[in-house]
Amino acid sequence: MKRWAMITTSPWFVYVLIAPLALVLAGYVVYPMLQTFWESLQTETGLSGINYLNFFDWQHSSHLEALLTSIFISVLSVVSCGIVGVTMAFLLTRYDFPGRRILSVLVMAPMGLPPLVGVLSFVFLFSESGIIPRLIKELFGLAQVPFYLKGIAGVIAVHTFTMYTYFYMTASAALAGFDHSLEEAAYSLGASRWQVWRKIILPMLTPAIISASLLVFMMSMASYTAPLIFGIERTMTMQIYLSRTNGNLDMAATQSVILSSVSIALLFIMRWYQERRNYINQSKGVSAHRSEITSRLGRMAAIVLSVIGVVILLLPIFTIVLLSFVVEASWTTQALPPHYTFDHYFKLFTDSRTWAPIRTSFEMSMLATIGNVVFGVAAAYLMSRFDFKGKYLMDMIIMIPWALPGTVVAINLIAAFNQPTLWSLNQVLVGTYWILPLAYFVRNLPLVFRSSAATFAQFDPSIEDAARSLGASWWYSFRRVVLPVTASGILAGTLLAFVQGVGEFVASILLFTVNTTPLSVAIFQRMYAYEIGAACAYGTLQIVMIATVLFVTQKLTGDKMGTSCS
Repeated sequence: MKRWAMITTSPWFVYVLIAPLALVLAGYVVYPMLQTFWESLQTETGLSGINYLNFFDWQHSSHLEALLTSIFISVLSVVSCGIVGVTMAFLLTRYDFPGRRILSVLVMAPMGLPPLVGVLSFVFLFSESGIIPRLIKELFGLAQVPFYLKGIAGVIAVHTFTMYTYFYMTASAALAGFDHSLEEAAYSLGASRWQVWRKIILPMLTPAIISASLLVFMMSMASYTAPLIFGIERTMTMQIYLSRTNGNLDMAATQSVILSSVSIALLFIMRWYQERRNYINQSKGVSAHRSEITSRLGRMAAIVLSVIGVVILLLPIFTIVLLSFVVEASWTTQALPPHYTFDHYFKLFTDSRTWAPIRTSFEMSMLATIGNVVFGVAAAYLMSRFDFKGKYLMDMIIMIPWALPGTVVAINLIAAFNQPTLWSLNQVLVGTYWILPLAYFVRNLPLVFRSSAATFAQFDPSIEDAARSLGASWWYSFRRVVLPVTASGILAGTLLAFVQGVGEFVASILLFTVNTTPLSVAIFQRMYAYEIGAACAYGTLQIVMIATVLFVTQKLTGDKMGTSCS
């Protein structure tokens, strides 16, 4: 026992504890990235940087056009999401009006839509054959639909609807903690509304806006589903997919390396900025303050706009639910489907072939989530309780998969495990059952790690030390003291990781096989086979599951941690 006590108190013992975590990160995050970079240098004549020269060839490169298009779409997405998100945060935080309460609940509804299902809902609603354009055409007797979403406009519309919540969450949190006495003091000194906004409110919102901008820009660069559905091939994620499916693996690797570099650079900038933000509200006891709209015209306008806002927020979800009852091949030129059935839901739970993708996704996501909990919680605990060299580097490596697009994660795993390696136990993983759970594990490890790290940061280590001083073993004190206190935060991250795995599409489309088709890929296949009812029944199942998880997560962490899912 004395020898064991000497070992555990040694300053080097922490490196024994983190060694398994370091091996996992080295084998499944760092090694695949290095393999992708190595493959990007491979040519028929040997090692060469010709792929990078071809990529940045201004005169002949479609790849450079894809990079510029991705940046252009991302910038527009940041602007549109910022306008919608900050405006909604300002209205719902600063003003009290009829419909505010229901809007404040429904404003987070887009988070309940899986990415693929969200894009499909916009196609069904606003495409050339969508419900809204057709309804307007029939109502007004027009020869053609008056408008429809396509191309970049469609991608921006989807990004705005699905990503404005990040601006809303950060801006509303900043506004809720804003000391209104500063604003009132400025008015009393003769400042105009524009001066108060520019000199006081905007500086307080700056950290929130910049953080959300970096996040939305990074997510837009990683977007794959919206460009795929709206036919924008000249984006980085689409070019990686096309290069991979056309067998041009060295160029797919090159594109992945370049997109990875952009994403990782943004991650470092985001972390650097969050650590250096200096707009601090030093007032004490600040509470939310809302101005009530008293004018009759203003209240009527608020009611009308609230109704429009509720419809806009819920219409995509209602559309997916409605179309899940459509009889296949019955909806052709009509504005609304003419025939409905419950057969799609009946088949979900009775037809083995229909149920197979659901079972596959649940099994794979469960395996990945177990790994996420084991390694994510261990990493969060060790990094909150110990100081060691390389701590910041390990934190960044854990977070890298969160910044990488799903297409890049898939390409990395293909490059690393298309041949036997030590990390794959001398087996080829590509084309097998295990490659998808591994992808989900890598993609969602940051979710469990971040949620657990936030919980451990609020846990007072002296409580655990007190248990140890009374003779409790480490395992006993961890099981009976640490876990009960931190369980809600850990469970929140676990649920999010599980539901993200079930809905994962971007990496899955590059890694699945006929025998390992997950739910998201099944939705995509049914959609392109024009089996709209079956695709939307799958989508409705995903919406219900994600909404349930978000509700449970909010209950677990909303009051204690004051954070929202992101």
